[in-house]
Amino acid sequence: MLRDGVTSLTPSRLFKCLADETRLLVTLLILREGELCVCEMTHALGESQPKVSRHLAQLRECGLLQDRRDGQWVYYRLAESLAPWAVDALAAAERGEARRLAGLQARLRRMGNRPERRAALC
Repeated sequence: MLRDGVTSLTPSRLFKCLADETRLLVTLLILREGELCVCEMTHALGESQPKVSRHLAQLRECGLLQDRRDGQWVYYRLAESLAPWAVDALAAAERGEARRLAGLQARLRRMGNRPERRAALC
């Protein structure tokens, strides 16, 4: 374990964390977008807020994601401390899911820009 309850990321742990389809798609969508809030992810994936939040907590615990607060919103991004091998594995998964990720990003674009997204959905 590392500080704050985050477990050291190993290849085995990375693949266990990404074995769930929701966690995989959330992680890859964040990889493409840079940073997303929960409401953006729930809209893009068509999943409930509790389900997405539960998976985000697991991804934070794995050491894949980190968050930042902006007012009442919490934004998630890839952990800055990810090892190069983990980034390479995510990039390969992103290429493999390119078509599905493009569809999720299209859903995000229909939400409008981030200030508009906040007003409409968050």
